[in-house]
Amino acid sequence: MKRILLIALSAFFLQNCKSQKEEVVVEKKETPFYWEAANVYFLLTDRFNNGDKTNDINFDRTKETGKLRGFEGGDLKGITEKINQGYFTDLGINAIWMTPIVEQIHGGTDEGTGVTYGFHGYWTKDWTAIDPNYGTKEDLKNLVEAAHSKGIRILLDAVINHTGPVTEKDPVWTSEWVRTEPQCKYDNYENTVTCTLVKNLPDIKTESNEEVQLPPQLVEKWKAEGRYEQEVAELDEFFKRTGHPRAPRFYIMKWLTDYITEFGIDGYRVDTVKHTEESVWQEFRKECDYAFEAWKKNNTDKVLDSNDFYLVGEVYNYGISSGKAFDFGDRKVNYFDKSFNSLINFEIKWNAKQMALADVFQRYDSLLNTNLKEYSILNYLSSHDDGQPFDPKRESPYKTGTILLLTPGASQVYYGDESARSLVVEGTIGDATLRSNMNWQELRDEQEKQKVLVHWMKLGRFRKNHPSVGAGSHKVISKIPHVFSRSFEKGDYSDQVVIGLELPSGEKTIDVSSVFKDGDVLRDTYSNKEAEVKDGKVNLSTTFSIVLLEKK
Repeated sequence: MKRILLIALSAFFLQNCKSQKEEVVVEKKETPFYWEAANVYFLLTDRFNNGDKTNDINFDRTKETGKLRGFEGGDLKGITEKINQGYFTDLGINAIWMTPIVEQIHGGTDEGTGVTYGFHGYWTKDWTAIDPNYGTKEDLKNLVEAAHSKGIRILLDAVINHTGPVTEKDPVWTSEWVRTEPQCKYDNYENTVTCTLVKNLPDIKTESNEEVQLPPQLVEKWKAEGRYEQEVAELDEFFKRTGHPRAPRFYIMKWLTDYITEFGIDGYRVDTVKHTEESVWQEFRKECDYAFEAWKKNNTDKVLDSNDFYLVGEVYNYGISSGKAFDFGDRKVNYFDKSFNSLINFEIKWNAKQMALADVFQRYDSLLNTNLKEYSILNYLSSHDDGQPFDPKRESPYKTGTILLLTPGASQVYYGDESARSLVVEGTIGDATLRSNMNWQELRDEQEKQKVLVHWMKLGRFRKNHPSVGAGSHKVISKIPHVFSRSFEKGDYSDQVVIGLELPSGEKTIDVSSVFKDGDVLRDTYSNKEAEVKDGKVNLSTTFSIVLLEKK
């Protein structure tokens, strides 16, 4: 493997691949952070890294499960360990989204795929507690502080739509809180919203404004834990301040926004958005904004910048081509309106398969600067519940990184994208095949996976250092070879880069006259070579087909 001069590998990578250790490039002044250009790392809390083996079994979750359908040991300490080692920094990540960390149902259930526990975090039992399999409140506090110390934002995952399934250990909540039928048919608005997603997944009555009492199982639980009076006092204060009725959705909003005021998280990825009335998200936005401002006021020494609280929504099957409107067939809904900064873009994997990359870039630039101006999208090519990822067998991990990290919009790196973790696992059923453990051992042992990681690191660092890549204006310089510029301005900050793809190996001449002037010294961060602009061009000799040009 050729020596790589651009980037410092993470502590893990250095320790295990000493032959790969290379010169560290000193970065220029700190780059401002913009959510519309973010490089987000999405991980399953239970599957990323086990930092504390003493918390691997709780609540007697010991039944034999379907393959990869039980808790595997990943936790908050494990994530913090990788933050402190510099893994995310070296990868160019500036935001981490982790699956829900709230306390999950204690029992297991079989949905036809073998016994499954709530390892994924979406089967809530108690929104006010962190599941001990993931760790403690102190662990979350340490994680947020460690991330913030490195300029990394933290997104938690918010579920308001449903509780966890009913099991012998987890009784159904009262009928004032949830409905257990009908099951959604997904053929119109009502049959997508006022129904249960699947059998045995009680649906919170988010449309209701009727006042309800706390579910008796929560009362019993809190009393046994010695915190009933404190929780009730906080609820009384919340409802007094807001004037909201004691309806189910507002209890949950209070519990979720507590993670903002207590820990200073920076945003929420919101689950199952289209299965809940759109007005709910406008209400949630107001409460999140209030909580974030309260945290900033009480923690002036910890505030990272002036960014507002960030909300990104999962409107399943939303695509950038829809603009602001999601179509249910009988009704169109704008989820951006007074609620979400961004929506997850389910379309890009199809665009990447069906269109030339140059056309994808131009299309996304056009849409983000017209129909979606002032908003953004979060692109992904693989995820935890999309059974048709872009490259399930990881046959094209370099191409995947290039597409994801250079397409306009924010990017979502799914854990293992950067290490070619296979999304096809023998013996799994359903989405379990997407949710294997992070392949740290393969990354230690296999040189090809190390090369893939270096590619993702180079692109990720360049993206992080240049908001123009994700949020800038895209201009074509030449189609053959494929060369383009990205330019970004906001306030008194500006950023310009030139990127070349599909270039010949060896000598290459790139026209940069539309961005840089004669005499400017440019660095190609992919090869770590420099060149001076002469007659509007730079000449470089590298073995790579990519150039990532920035002004030195």
